[in-house]
Amino acid sequence: MPLVNRPLATGLCSAVVLCAVLAGCSPQPEEKAAGANGTAGPSTSCAPGGLATQVPGKLTVGTDKPAYAPWFADDNPSNGKGFESAVAYAVAQRLGYGRDAVVWQTVPFNSAFAPGAKKFDFDINQVSISAAREQAVAFSSGYYDVRQAVVALKSSKAAKAKSLADLKGVKLGAQVGTTSLDFINDLVKPAQRPAVYQRNDFAKSALRNGQVDAIVVDLPTGFYITGSEVPDAKVVGQFPELDSKPEQFGLVLDKESTLTSCVSGAVDALRKDGTLAALEKKWLSDAVGAPVLK
Repeated sequence: MPLVNRPLATGLCSAVVLCAVLAGCSPQPEEKAAGANGTAGPSTSCAPGGLATQVPGKLTVGTDKPAYAPWFADDNPSNGKGFESAVAYAVAQRLGYGRDAVVWQTVPFNSAFAPGAKKFDFDINQVSISAAREQAVAFSSGYYDVRQAVVALKSSKAAKAKSLADLKGVKLGAQVGTTSLDFINDLVKPAQRPAVYQRNDFAKSALRNGQVDAIVVDLPTGFYITGSEVPDAKVVGQFPELDSKPEQFGLVLDKESTLTSCVSGAVDALRKDGTLAALEKKWLSDAVGAPVLK
């Protein structure tokens, strides 16, 4: 397993004078180099193409398999199609890595934010930033503001829901470890225990077969499911935010990664120059118009 990239300890320099002479012998630790918002501070080295990555000169990006639309296209993260594939390459370019320097690695969803050292430089897989997950991994700045949605068979009673109360008596399902499941448990609080699935495709099959009345997924995925995979289903509505801070997807990094501030800086730059908005419009433009369930 590759060693985690960490700054060299200041103890490597035998004296303050020696450290001054040997410039760069003690890189500033990330937590001091980064600004308050996690973006690159003035002392952080984000030299284009010269980061301390898992493989020198390469940027290793993780995501799950299958890689679902509209986040990816044709189950092929490396083709640059789909919102998250496009975002990954845009971040890579900002960091100084061309497409031929990006290496994709299969990482199961729950493994991406589980404790332990990582074999990727960052992972992109619709992972929502949360305080609980930040105990085990680091996150970049958010690259997408998320809304959770209810997808139901048109023939089910869940399809007629107008409020959260209308969902309490229906059988709901979601993928394990997701904020979709959290929304069911914390916001809907249904009378029946929700069905939990290892993958979203299992949840979709359960919906298609009538084993659940509805499933909860992020809004763009909901529109894709109803438009391409389960045409007998509809997007019933979207959930309101649980608090004043919007749920966001973030790039996942090793807890001790020295790349976090540089990656966050790249995401911030893409948001500021309009790249993220343009990619969202191109790949997720159908995810609009769902009523809010209150």
